[in-house]
Amino acid sequence: MKALRSHSLLNQTAKSCLGFSQKYSNTALMRNQHETRSNSTVDFQDVLNHSKHSDNWWDPNGEMGALHKMNSLRVKFVKDGLINNGLKETNFSHPLEGIKLLDVGCGGGILSEPLARIGANVTGLDASKELISIAQEHASLDKDLSSNLTYVHSSIEDFSEDKEEVFDAIVASEILEHVIDKDLFLRSCSKVLKPHGSIFITTLNKNMISWLGGIVGAEYILRLLPVGTHDWNKFITPEETKQLLEKNHCKTKLVHGMLYNPVTHEWSWTSSTAINYAIHAVKVESVKKE
Repeated sequence: MKALRSHSLLNQTAKSCLGFSQKYSNTALMRNQHETRSNSTVDFQDVLNHSKHSDNWWDPNGEMGALHKMNSLRVKFVKDGLINNGLKETNFSHPLEGIKLLDVGCGGGILSEPLARIGANVTGLDASKELISIAQEHASLDKDLSSNLTYVHSSIEDFSEDKEEVFDAIVASEILEHVIDKDLFLRSCSKVLKPHGSIFITTLNKNMISWLGGIVGAEYILRLLPVGTHDWNKFITPEETKQLLEKNHCKTKLVHGMLYNPVTHEWSWTSSTAINYAIHAVKVESVKKE
């Protein structure tokens, strides 16, 4: 019986993966055509897919559990990066005090809240109205967040129109692999970032290993994420990300690989960027000078 069940599970997984491959092969041309027509970073179908899971966003043991666990790396990555870029840590309990930070693609606020709790003045930005509502509702449970955490429903390109060079730091975590026009996205991020300000990115590499690990393994086999969370066609290599950052006045300072252990449910740093990676870059000049 165990053999039959295992055989059945393998068949189901194979069918799911085959369906995944066929889906993205058939829609790749349509998506590329959309990209050339649209002057937007937002994939509205992607936003809809994420909005469907808004009720589970703050369940650390639910569908977003891996994202919650990622904070063990992300918060320290941002804090250490800012200190290495010249921030003087004068308040041990609130090391980011005085930092004006924009969390782009904040979702339900999983990363925005802990950054605000260590002193940053955080603006969380997302294209999903439902997720912004969830973020606002959850933040309202902690009165200590009311003075330095704000959420805005908008795309980065719309938000950036009248906010040139106002933020000390930008966080774009687990969002770059979801946007349509990555150049416009990073250009808009750079526009709102002050000269010498930092941008922190975490995203997924684009190769066969990331397809197997980030989609087939994470979504179809281990069920760490809802099926359909990611589209491999929108993944981006570290080299491509660095080139786009350089094009938009941001010089890469470091690149880390990130590894998730599905047994211990913990994230760790690694030298391999084969699946997940993090980039810290610093803006080197004023966009206004163009």
